[in-house]
Amino acid sequence: MPRGWMLGLAGVCVFAVVVGVMLSVMPAPLKDSDYMVIGSVATLVALLIVFLVVISTAKSRNVFFKKRPK
Repeated sequence: MPRGWMLGLAGVCVFAVVVGVMLSVMPAPLKDSDYMVIGSVATLVALLIVFLVVISTAKSRNVFFKKRPK
């Protein structure tokens, strides 16, 4: 499986887990704004996890800086 597909699948799985946890933690009468907060937090956590995985598995040590030729 290509790396992109694996990262996408991992992001979707993390998103689903965070949504499930937050739905069980939030108090019972949920409003529309509660669902928006749950989705926003789940998106933030999923993107953060995917970002950290990409950074940790990068081939070069300096991911954010590129050496320029002199």
